[in-house]
Amino acid sequence: MTEYRRLFIPGGNYFFTVVTYQRRPIFNKPQHVDLLREAFKHVMESRPFTIDAIVILPNHLHSLWQLPENDDDFSGRWREIKKYVSKRIGAEGKRQREKDIWQRRFWEHAIRDENDWRRHVDYIHYNPVKHGLAMSPAQWSYSSFRKAVAAGWYDNSWGCNGQPTNIQDMDIE
Repeated sequence: MTEYRRLFIPGGNYFFTVVTYQRRPIFNKPQHVDLLREAFKHVMESRPFTIDAIVILPNHLHSLWQLPENDDDFSGRWREIKKYVSKRIGAEGKRQREKDIWQRRFWEHAIRDENDWRRHVDYIHYNPVKHGLAMSPAQWSYSSFRKAVAAGWYDNSWGCNGQPTNIQDMDIE
């Protein structure tokens, strides 16, 4: 049996999928989304990184980070984010000494080049439409899509006419 190995690249760009325990819709409550945002800010104060794109759905989230030069510890950051949220939401779960908030692990992908980065940003922003939560990316509140429009990355109507062709073969859930 092969062991999964993470690729640690100092200063790297990474795409992440983080899922709630048993895909429970924990982030269908605005106060829980706010708490997750607090967790990101709290961790960023002591362990800086940049979020290039993010979407928070009821039972999972996707994000794309840029780590600081000479720093490759995304796992430690996720541990602290998850811990921050878990301490503030939820009753004790069935797993010993754990809360029923997060799946134990997360999925990451090291971004290889600009095209790979763009595809993952598009995937993130289109995800609420893919899951039937919105008719267009602009309609989903818990996403960096509006900031991306303001930055000139997209037209506000992007994604309204179906799934963009550059992400049709992607299924990262």
